[in-house]
Amino acid sequence: MKSHDVIVVGNGLAGAALSYELAKSGCSVLLMDDGNYDSGTRYSYGGIGWWAGTTDLTETLFNEGMTRHRELPDELGADTQLRELDLLLTVNKGANVEQLIESYQVFRTPPRFVSAAEACDIEPQLNADVIEGAFTIRHGHVNPMGLVTAYNQAFRRLGGLHNMTPVQGLVRVGDKVTGVLTEAQAYPAKTVIVAAGAYSRQLVQAAGLTVPLFFTHAEIIETPPLAVEVRSLIMPAANSRFEKEAEAAEQSSLWQTADTEIMPAVLEAGVIQFADKTARIGQISRFHTAYMPTADASTSGQALQDAIAHQVPALKDVAGSWRHCLVTFTQDGLPLLGPIPGVSGLHLFSGFTGPFALVPPVAQRYARHLAGKPESLADKMLDQMLVDRFAVSA
Repeated sequence: MKSHDVIVVGNGLAGAALSYELAKSGCSVLLMDDGNYDSGTRYSYGGIGWWAGTTDLTETLFNEGMTRHRELPDELGADTQLRELDLLLTVNKGANVEQLIESYQVFRTPPRFVSAAEACDIEPQLNADVIEGAFTIRHGHVNPMGLVTAYNQAFRRLGGLHNMTPVQGLVRVGDKVTGVLTEAQAYPAKTVIVAAGAYSRQLVQAAGLTVPLFFTHAEIIETPPLAVEVRSLIMPAANSRFEKEAEAAEQSSLWQTADTEIMPAVLEAGVIQFADKTARIGQISRFHTAYMPTADASTSGQALQDAIAHQVPALKDVAGSWRHCLVTFTQDGLPLLGPIPGVSGLHLFSGFTGPFALVPPVAQRYARHLAGKPESLADKMLDQMLVDRFAVSA
């Protein structure tokens, strides 16, 4: 059986982008895709927060990510539905606006605060009576699955092999991973890269290894095409999810136990509408060690509907279906990539917060590095995201 240079496990945004960039760099690549419909990529908003850098590293990569998105439609030969739109980070009535303004100064390109009246001029569907105003900035946006499909098509044109078969395990011989195992057979490779989102943790653990990768259960409402038009991306300005993620990552002992709630859920009242008029309303993030949904769909869906209807009354009674997926995060908000300590031949490419900004440039840089074409700047930036920056004991 043919041995590939690289097997990439997972066909969300991370796996799709990396497999394409590796094939483009001259590697022989096998992409393993379990066809899971309920993926973090499938149910994401598709926002590209090019402005949200807080360090030299993130500022460089986020700006590079937006540049990369502008290149991709022509390079991939497909419409990714790239556009720029207004992001509105709404501030609830009675909130401490000055404190929020100060907190937003952490961004190298901070959004500006506008009054409720100005926010409603930008997005007429907002209810001015329930907000103090909003932070706003122009924001990138793509169709999530449109981008993945574009990457996949270009990957196959380059000779990449796309196998729609779930990976059940890793082939490990001593301290070396030599391939992946499916129900039917094993596939050998010089390097296996696990880019399967939250399931990366599960797959790596099954091979007797651990990585400091964590996940939330993200719940949203997916709507059919709507008659109402929401032309902005709406999210809350004050949200504790990222702080809670950092706290949850510290609970290493709890992450080793089954069916355990790490901390209470966080609800974000947000909405994005796509070019086909469908919308995503969300999200609720639950910190729970189970891989299967832990919430009641009806109760959760109603909570999401009520939360967005408070700010966007036109969405109060829209039809929609509750959806669930797992979303990864790390302790410091940066992705985990590179060799997994304890074995050779096994890499990780996961844990992206703000994936639509980060994944395209990081995948390009990492593929060049693996293909033996490193750039000095790229190496320095990649070093800050390597798995071994943490003690691997999660």
